[in-house]
Amino acid sequence: MNPVFLRIGNFEIRYYGLMYAIAFFIGTELAKRDGKRKGLDPSLIENYAIIAMISGLIGGRLYYVLFNLPYYLGHPLEIPAVWHGGMAIHGGILGGVLGTYIFGKRHGVSMWKLGDIVAAPFIFGQAIGRIGNFMNGEVHGVPTFTPLKVIFTNSFPKWWSYYQTLGIQAQMKFKELVPWGVVFPPDSPAGTEFPNVAVHPAMLYELILNFIAFLSIWFYFRHKKYKDGVVWFIYIIEYSLIRSFVSFFRAEDLMFFNMRAPHFISILMILWAIISIKYFYTKKDR
Repeated sequence: MNPVFLRIGNFEIRYYGLMYAIAFFIGTELAKRDGKRKGLDPSLIENYAIIAMISGLIGGRLYYVLFNLPYYLGHPLEIPAVWHGGMAIHGGILGGVLGTYIFGKRHGVSMWKLGDIVAAPFIFGQAIGRIGNFMNGEVHGVPTFTPLKVIFTNSFPKWWSYYQTLGIQAQMKFKELVPWGVVFPPDSPAGTEFPNVAVHPAMLYELILNFIAFLSIWFYFRHKKYKDGVVWFIYIIEYSLIRSFVSFFRAEDLMFFNMRAPHFISILMILWAIISIKYFYTKKDR
């Protein structure tokens, strides 16, 4: 694994940026195709895609900064330094929603119609983006010999500290739980945290699940006669469930008190989706 796709002299193209560039262009074409089906001009969709991307990037960064506020208050110049890492997908979703609302207001288009159009392309982009995470050796999972009870009770940090105090003989009793663990290079985030240790490829778990969600939305849900906004909230529900599941296997996650932040935010987003769908189908009767 190498994060650099191509290097010529001082010029280099990294997998992470390349994957998101590919996702953006393919996602925009998918959105234009669906937008045309719904009577929207392709040029409008192109402009919207740029706004959604920018607002999503800003939201993703601000979310990460807020959850690590003490550090960034002490290092304010690091706030815009996204090249040092630090993006959060839930913040990206919220930023994208805000950008969609503003764009829709300015162009007289329902934000919910726009949301339905980008639901499938967005989660497709998330899937492709995880290839970049894999090549970077980041967004990684816990070691593959971590007991399932430790994984699903959110007690990995405490268990890992205990594990490191054990002798070799005692450590050997913990067997590999899966055969597809990955040993990442020592200069990657995963390799630095767990040198020469096979870990769960959590980023690939999410890639697979995101792609399945994309297929379900693109080939099934978007063809149903739902009210505007329902397909978008189906995406919110699907991704919230995916992120909650994958978070159990991840070695690092933002925390909210003693709870993983993705679990907390995912619960709120699922509630938001359910309430919104119910509202869409009852507001006519008011």
